Amino acid sequence: MATIPITKRGAEKLKEELHRLKTKDRPEVINAIAEARAQGDLSENAEYDAAKDRQGFIEGRIKEVEGKLAAAQVIDPASLDAGGKVVFGATVDLEEEDSGEQVTYQIVGEDEADLKHGLINISSPIARALIGKEEGDTAVVQAPGGDRHYEIIAVRYV
Repeated sequence: MATIPITKRGAEKLKEELHRLKTKDRPEVINAIAEARAQGDLSENAEYDAAKDRQGFIEGRIKEVEGKLAAAQVIDPASLDAGGKVVFGATVDLEEEDSGEQVTYQIVGEDEADLKHGLINISSPIARALIGKEEGDTAVVQAPGGDRHYEIIAVRYV
């Protein structure tokens, strides 16, 4: 089984979700199924059908999260020593060469990616263009609107 890179923060979020699914969501749906069964005829009971569907979703998500955690290679960006190179978990300050716009991204795993918070997926085009580069280098990102050139201003491991 291949390992999945994930930051320490991402692993904690998955563990919290798993805990919530098992201790809150699963018991709630079990109670909802019991209440729906108590109403009698299950063949025309929409509440029962909805609760069973929700139970299937919750159990599937529990299996998915457990699988991801089992395959996870947890990386703490603060403990990285990559010699200034952009690697998984690094936070990178960039300047778009044409517009001068500055952005900051942290390269994270698939489940953690959230562009609004500056978290980009390791397999995204911009992350792939940045990996292995150093401060002062220029990364060329193939975007739908054409190539974009970013100068790497700083690389941090936080």
